[in-house]
Amino acid sequence: MKEKIVLVTGANKGIGFGIAKHLGLSGWQVVVGARDEKRAEEAIGQLRSAGVDVLGWVSIELRDLGSIEQAARVIGEKYAGLALLVNNAGIPGDMSVDSLHTELSDIRETLDVNFVGTFALTKALLPLLTKNGGRIVNVTVPSEISPYWHPLAYVASKAAQNAMMGVMAIEFEQSNTPVEVFSVHPGPTTTDLNGNMALPGFHDIETVGQKTAELINDGQNHQGEFIELYPIVKED
Repeated sequence: MKEKIVLVTGANKGIGFGIAKHLGLSGWQVVVGARDEKRAEEAIGQLRSAGVDVLGWVSIELRDLGSIEQAARVIGEKYAGLALLVNNAGIPGDMSVDSLHTELSDIRETLDVNFVGTFALTKALLPLLTKNGGRIVNVTVPSEISPYWHPLAYVASKAAQNAMMGVMAIEFEQSNTPVEVFSVHPGPTTTDLNGNMALPGFHDIETVGQKTAELINDGQNHQGEFIELYPIVKED
């Protein structure tokens, strides 16, 4: 029987925790990707209390290519059955300023984590995922600019991530690489990333985690798709 091991980055809190929880409750063995050992261990305790089979945690700092390389080595040695990578971890950038007041350092840092780091981790784990006929799921936002919410550093970093997904999907199909990649936009969700904003139309991490897990487990091929769970809409 094929192993069902998933690595969820940023699984110690927020949407990543919700996805890890509900994938675990549906039969996946979970590896927590996190930056901080204390937070990782706390999340593991909560997940196990909920009935999730957590195999352990891996230290991943997406702004540090050395950390990513080390994480890939550990995963290859300890979790060789990895069949699913959920790229969830990321930083918000400065969401309080408009584009003209966005610092170049903020653009660089947000791109380094959300795009460069995510790409580096995906690339490092691709041989293992290819061997296991695995999947890559990116948690992202639309590339199309919403008039209601558009922090430049964050949106730009996710647009680059969306381009990565689209290019990889085409290349996987052209080269007959047995890996599926697609993106999920959870929609407005109350998390630390947005200061626990809770406006009309927002959802909680339980709802988003469960719906994402159902999508991943639906048995369909979503190669190259951008799937919105809850699209951003204007509130009356």
